Order: sequence, then C-alpha cells, then structure tokens
Amino acid sequence: MIRYAKKSDAVAIAPLVLVILEDMELPFVKKYGAKKTLALLEESVAISDYRYGYQRALVKEIDGKVAGVAYGYPASAEKSIDEPLIPLLEKFDIPTNTRLFTDPETIEPEWYLDSISVAKEFRGRGIGGELLAALPQIAIRDGENVIGLSVDEQNPGARRLYERNGFKTVAKTMIAGHQYEHMQKPIA
Repeated sequence: MIRYAKKSDAVAIAPLVLVILEDMELPFVKKYGAKKTLALLEESVAISDYRYGYQRALVKEIDGKVAGVAYGYPASAEKSIDEPLIPLLEKFDIPTNTRLFTDPETIEPEWYLDSISVAKEFRGRGIGGELLAALPQIAIRDGENVIGLSVDEQNPGARRLYERNGFKTVAKTMIAGHQYEHMQKPIA
C-alpha cells in the first residue's frame, strides 16, 4: 500500500534518506557524520513543513514495514524548505546557518522529487516504480502539474527508470559537486 507518511515512520524513513545523502557525498554528512545526521533526520520527520517532514512524503508499506519513501515539494518552496530545521540544528549543537543543501535544485514551476529510496530488503520488486507512479497525487495536492527531479549522471540505472516512467531531460545542473540531469514529466 502507498500512503502518506506519518510521524511514526521516522525510524524507518531516516535511514532511507541517509543512503541518498551519503551517495550524494553531501558536505554536511562528511562534517557531522552519519550517526548525527541520522538522529537529526529521525527528529526532522516530525517537522511537517521541513524538506524531510512527514507531510512531504509518500511511503510504500509492505506487511507493516516501510519498504520505500519518496519526498518532494513545490519548487516555489525551495528557498524556505530548510528553515524549519533551524531549531533542531541548535538542539544538535550545529550552527544555525548550516544547511544540508546549498545548491538550487528545482526549476519553477514543478513539484520536485527530492528523494526516492527503497529499503535494501525490498529492492528489485518494482517499489521505486510504484512510488513514481503515485507522485501525481502529492504533486496535485501541492498545486503542481509537472514533476521534476535530478538524477546523477553516474547513475544510468536510475535515469532509465525515470525515462521508463515518462521523464525527459530538460537541463543539466551541479549539486554538491556532482553533475546531474534535471528531468521533468507533465502530469496527465
């Protein structure tokens, strides 16, 4: 079943997001470490309007377990998406001007797929495709009719998945020192 995330999903969701942040080689994770980043991510799920807040996510649940997660937001929210995390940064003794992401990622107007991740034990079962297929419900809820995403040029498997699901490359961008293709798909 695909459903909106809940605060209680935090312990299952946070490691899935951490996998992406580590793959992106984000300076934040390098500086503060995986353990602290994971703890921060777990608590951040409860902040509904934060980038990784529960209201911005869909999860795929199988037998009561979170098998995968997809996070996103309207491009118009990108400039403020990380501000709700400031009080939590303070709690973790991280300077409040610190951000996980510093590079722009979106192209307005679009609903931007920030992250999609499948738990290791559930990979190879089409869950990523199911989550992609469900994205229009959250994009429409957020008032958008185009879905955008960024895929690392070093990840051709992911690019093929997105292409199979109707996404087309519209631009190139640099995020955290890596070259990405920005892809978009109109919602039918």
